[in-house]
Amino acid sequence: MRSNITIALWMSHGAIQTTAKWAHLIERTWGFNLLTQPWSSVKQRAVRREHEMRMQPEPAMRTDSRPGKSRRSPLQTLYKGDQQPELLAAQRSLQGRREHLEQGCLSHKRKRQVLSPEDLKHLIVDDKHGLIYCYVPKVACTNWKRVLMVLTSDGRYINPLAIPANEAHVAGNLRTLSEFSVPEINRRLRSYLKFIFVREPFERLVSAYRNKFTRSYNTAFHKRYGTKIIRRNRPDPEPEALEKGSDVSFPEFVQYLVDPRTQREEPFNEHWERVHSLCHPCLIHYDLVGKYETLEPDAQAVLELAGVQGTLQFPTSGKSTRTDGNMAARFFKHISPFYQKKLFNLYRMDFLLFNYSTPEYLRTR
Repeated sequence: MRSNITIALWMSHGAIQTTAKWAHLIERTWGFNLLTQPWSSVKQRAVRREHEMRMQPEPAMRTDSRPGKSRRSPLQTLYKGDQQPELLAAQRSLQGRREHLEQGCLSHKRKRQVLSPEDLKHLIVDDKHGLIYCYVPKVACTNWKRVLMVLTSDGRYINPLAIPANEAHVAGNLRTLSEFSVPEINRRLRSYLKFIFVREPFERLVSAYRNKFTRSYNTAFHKRYGTKIIRRNRPDPEPEALEKGSDVSFPEFVQYLVDPRTQREEPFNEHWERVHSLCHPCLIHYDLVGKYETLEPDAQAVLELAGVQGTLQFPTSGKSTRTDGNMAARFFKHISPFYQKKLFNLYRMDFLLFNYSTPEYLRTR
């Protein structure tokens, strides 16, 4: 049986088991009773208590340059609010997205859930700097993994761009939150700076399609998913297409995604799974929400909080054919209004929670 993680403050609304046993434990620890008080009241008191705890002194973190000298953790730095003005402005933007996310969770997520360690495989831990990052494929996650490999390597890696992309994705190069015991998970969630980077959902989806189904070198994806998509959605497919799965069209990919059988058979692949399902932002309290559309200043703000500005620069993208709104519109031009509506409903929570507008090119009627 999997151990449940019961978190009151550092995880947002709902990750609390409301049994008498857990309610008693929470009342004894935090001073309020889940079974007798309205959820809104519990939430308000939890947020106040969370702020009080974050303002209290915590064990200082060691610097690399001067033995014995300590510095604030990134979380302490964020909530003390005495950084440079330009850094404060960037952080306010990232925290403003956090506030929108919280309101979206309160308005649209009704079902409460308790996470298990298995749900935390996308949360990368940097114990050295007190960071937790939830990686989302197709949202600069390769470069974030490179950066975290530099931060956690004790000098083995210096330049993020010198790390091959395939090496950044090797399991075991970085530790995830799921690898720790439940008490250690809770301690890190409470005291580390937690951040996430998101992207306009349909631009991310088109980027995933282009990368996984239109590149000749992705034969594993073609075999694993392409053959299944063609078999299910293409009338009278050629034998070669059934064997190789290398010519999946975007309309076929969309049909596969909205088909109820797809998720009944197995979970979505991480490259097209919804962000709210990968990172559980209505259960885990992310301190900062960065966006792909403002990647460089948002990444710089995170590195400033980690105290590595001047020694580490977030890699800039050299791609000349980045998937943007115009490119997404061209792909969706060949999707019928019926399937556009189904697909939007599938990714609706990501649009709502991360404050992305419905694309103008959508024809849902």
